[in-house]
Amino acid sequence: MTRPLTDRDYQALAGFRHALRLFLRFSEQAARTAGITPAQHQLLLAVRGHAGATAPSSSDLAEALQLRLHSVVELIGRAEANDLVIRHADPDDHRRTLVALTPIGEVHLAHLSLQHRDELLRFRREMSALLDVLDD
Repeated sequence: MTRPLTDRDYQALAGFRHALRLFLRFSEQAARTAGITPAQHQLLLAVRGHAGATAPSSSDLAEALQLRLHSVVELIGRAEANDLVIRHADPDDHRRTLVALTPIGEVHLAHLSLQHRDELLRFRREMSALLDVLDD
């Protein structure tokens, strides 16, 4: 049985939502300041963060980004035109296209990831205080 929500619970939930929006706005602005779009930043992170044995395919990236395949293919094309990623055929299955970061994409991602790590540490402290209210 769960306890009824209190005014403090609603305030904590609203605070969480606000903090989440602040983080997302920070992330979007950091990408734009770096000269790439927020979607390109997310793509770079999905490529670099892929846990598979090979580079991610377009389908892997569509799943990671929760986008439709054709949207991801267009995003990859724009990122490739900006020299952020490169596409190549899967040597084991030539029907699949794999995506890798270029050196320029690596630099952009490393710079943005350092900023995001610092912001997430700040975010964690704020979230911890909000979650403590919900645990009461």
